[in-house]
Amino acid sequence: MKTPSARNVPALLRALHQEGHTGTVRVAGSPGGTIHLRDGLVGAIETPGAPTATSALLSSGRVDDDAWLAACAAEPDADRLGPHLVAAGLIGAAELEVVCTAAVYDGAFAMALSPPGDWELAERQPTLLLRPGVEPRPLAEETTRRMALLSRLWGPVGELARVRPEPVTGRGTRETDGRLTRRHRNLVESVNGRRTPRDLAFTRGRGLYAVMLDLIRLEALEAVRWETGTPPRARPSTAPRVPQGQPAADEPSPRAGPLPRRRPGGGPPTGDLGAKGG
Repeated sequence: MKTPSARNVPALLRALHQEGHTGTVRVAGSPGGTIHLRDGLVGAIETPGAPTATSALLSSGRVDDDAWLAACAAEPDADRLGPHLVAAGLIGAAELEVVCTAAVYDGAFAMALSPPGDWELAERQPTLLLRPGVEPRPLAEETTRRMALLSRLWGPVGELARVRPEPVTGRGTRETDGRLTRRHRNLVESVNGRRTPRDLAFTRGRGLYAVMLDLIRLEALEAVRWETGTPPRARPSTAPRVPQGQPAADEPSPRAGPLPRRRPGGGPPTGDLGAKGG
């Protein structure tokens, strides 16, 4: 296929969407990742920065490891694995759609947290897919919204992604525990002062964005704490924005953000989710 002219990855994805393209876009960088397209729609995003749908299903225990291996053996084309899981009774169709949708938006968000690298087009790579998929424009818009919300609630999102929270113990801990949801308590149990939000997302089988929202809530409740390079007064207070007794959303409704840009003429990429000169 002829590569469409595009100034950045969002523009590229829109062009590929118009063409109904099936294939992959590999984005270099840290973390970088692979964007899977089917008929122009984003069906999956795989990145070291956030759990995939497969990781979420297995880490959370939604699908048993042995049953998963058996399903993969019975249906070797991963593009058709989702319908096979449903037909085998391993997961409901609606639940699978929710998990795959959340993973797509979370992957786009994770890739937007760090400066992008180059991008390249490649052939279709089978993977567990969201069907029919997500259009590029709302994916970019939702990532932008998520970045803006986290910045407003806490401060620099890139810095929040690097914190290593630890649980707060001592006086007042019991009172704090009484205000935590089960989801929050489970997250606190995985906090140990060494894990980043990304590590916690993989450990709990949850989305990175949802984990970061919960950590902001838990810090406001003094259930966790962490050291940052930002002076305490350099970021907005979280307390007024997270009412007492109201938990942060676990998996906020999807609607995602800037993908990487590139400079015309082959210069180094700037901004968003990944880019390539040319």
